Amino acid sequence: MQNRRSEQTIEIEVRNKAELEEALANGAEAVLLDNMSIEDARAAVALVRSGPRRLSVEIIRGVKLENVRAYAETGADYISVVCLTHSPQAVDLSMRFVPA
Repeated sequence: MQNRRSEQTIEIEVRNKAELEEALANGAEAVLLDNMSIEDARAAVALVRSGPRRLSVEIIRGVKLENVRAYAETGADYISVVCLTHSPQAVDLSMRFVPA
């Protein structure tokens, strides 16, 4: 039987360094850094990048438009800015069609 890699990526959400280390030790192929400070995210990305495997790193929660640049400078591959979709102001729109 041939050893084939799964088509699904094993992506683990972590909240701190201990969880990140556990995810890395147990075969994570991608990590989501959940609600980490900029400093913690920077250290987490450095830890991931120091390993022998290339993993995808995404920063989620805690990111605002005001601090997205600082999070981007951590070296993460992806950043989720939920304020774009989470709490936008509603707009009341209507469309009225007039027969031609």
